[in-house]
Amino acid sequence: MKTLIDFLETKNIENALIYPQLKCRKSEALILQALIKKYMQGEDDVMILDILQELYGDKKYEIVNHLQEVKILLELGWLLQQSFTPIKISEVTPLELLNSAVGLSPSMLKLLQEGTLESDLPDIKPYSDHLEYLQDQFFRIELYQKMSTIRQNVHEHSLGIDRTQHKLQLLENRIQERVEQTSEKLVLDKFFKQKKIDSKEQIIFLALLREEYSATDASLREMNNLIELISLDEYERIKNRSLLEDGSNLINAGIIDYEEMLNPFGGISRAFFIIDDVLQNIIHPQKNKKVRRLKLNALIDEQDIFELVEPETSLEDVILANETQETLDNLMRQVDKEVIGRLVQWGVKDKKSGIDARIIFYGAAGTGKTMTAYSLAKSLKRQVLAFDCSKILSMYVGESEKNVRKIFDTFYELCEKTKSEPILLLNEADQFLGARSSGTITGADQMHNQMQNIFLEQIENFRGMLIATTNLLENIDKAFSRRFNYKIEFKKPNKEQRIELWKKMLPADAPYEKNFDVETLCNHSLTGGQINLIIKNTAYKVAVKDKPLFKIKDFEQEIKREKDANFDSEKSMGFLNK
Repeated sequence: MKTLIDFLETKNIENALIYPQLKCRKSEALILQALIKKYMQGEDDVMILDILQELYGDKKYEIVNHLQEVKILLELGWLLQQSFTPIKISEVTPLELLNSAVGLSPSMLKLLQEGTLESDLPDIKPYSDHLEYLQDQFFRIELYQKMSTIRQNVHEHSLGIDRTQHKLQLLENRIQERVEQTSEKLVLDKFFKQKKIDSKEQIIFLALLREEYSATDASLREMNNLIELISLDEYERIKNRSLLEDGSNLINAGIIDYEEMLNPFGGISRAFFIIDDVLQNIIHPQKNKKVRRLKLNALIDEQDIFELVEPETSLEDVILANETQETLDNLMRQVDKEVIGRLVQWGVKDKKSGIDARIIFYGAAGTGKTMTAYSLAKSLKRQVLAFDCSKILSMYVGESEKNVRKIFDTFYELCEKTKSEPILLLNEADQFLGARSSGTITGADQMHNQMQNIFLEQIENFRGMLIATTNLLENIDKAFSRRFNYKIEFKKPNKEQRIELWKKMLPADAPYEKNFDVETLCNHSLTGGQINLIIKNTAYKVAVKDKPLFKIKDFEQEIKREKDANFDSEKSMGFLNK
């Protein structure tokens, strides 16, 4: 609080530490000093009449001569006028202020607290899009308007304009640096360069564009007001009129035009606007362009790693154990955009990272892990890039580590090229996830361990949604287990669920024997994948008969054959008949 105490106690106000930054005269600084003393006594708002009487009340009507000084302090931003309705200070006469209340502005309080209004600017970063660029440009126009107001209303405008000019210079330098760092061409910046629009013409165009976006100050369209933005004195005002006369660059190039209107004094004024085609190209840069976004299916043939899957069933179509269904429902809620938005707002999640989830489906073969992965993708409106992990071992020895990285590098490359977010499905990931070899190990063991270490690193840093399927969770290395934030078990269906599966998958239009009782078939403990295979095999057998008819005994024969075969490996089976 050194600055505050100094300002209050310094006898000659011109010697106060912050006086040079106030950009005002001694008499105006004395009014500020008196108001700050009132603020320290607990008075936030003070009547102008009261403060001027306290300072100059000993001389008859002397206070009237100091009203202009209060107005200057308001225009400089050191004071705020307390009013229920917004008032433009530039349109208020000094006498109207006499019975008004004023208070210290946040800028004044910050200056008293910190001794400076300068603040550390954030790091220079590229513009993310043209709207972010426009936001800076529109703030630039606000500063030009503020300087114009000061020039018109303050007798010694140099006292109030220096601070705004400094802020404007910092902003313009920052805009230029950000443009240089932005790899994507900004629509408006590119437009200015193509049309060879100079700096003053740019300010005119930006002022009109700001009005189109916000409609905050229609008077800004008027010729004299636009010229005032870019003119320091009367000579420049005369000179700059040529920028808006017939034959000027902006009008000849078909960028802006004007309407002539009678003003209240019988004269004619011009109100300018941006030509509609130009405006639409700036506001909606992509509307009239044919944006060719590469699709995954157009790129998938160029690589031999992934299979592109367009899911046909959603989670509503699969039948799962209650615990599994509840876990999936909870997962769906947690990856909901609204939930993600809350996490970003709370600072728990980076808004640029999108939906990240590393999921492992584990359970016996045929329990629907792969089908559920596809159905989850359908419910999330995502495509699937599926990789069969058994392929990795068929690749050349010594190349496996490199190929593990290639899986993920190719996935990210496809996402980037297509600007899409498919789900990465790693089927039969047991060999990647199994416990690593220890003790005395062979060269092959060492290679396998290295491959797993790389895989572990990729899982740890994965960006997006990944689903791995495995039959045996107990064999998974604990280091891998910790990297998956969702572990979902797939159990064999109970009788009630088997009834649903049989009813869903039995062909609806097929002929059935009388008294066909599907519940008889549900007494057999089968997985969804086995039921699907049994129905298909039975259908092929019945279809070749002269009098095709589905009978219980035909299904019983296929069930016995399936059980006798004792298949252990998971089949890529769905739960629904096609």
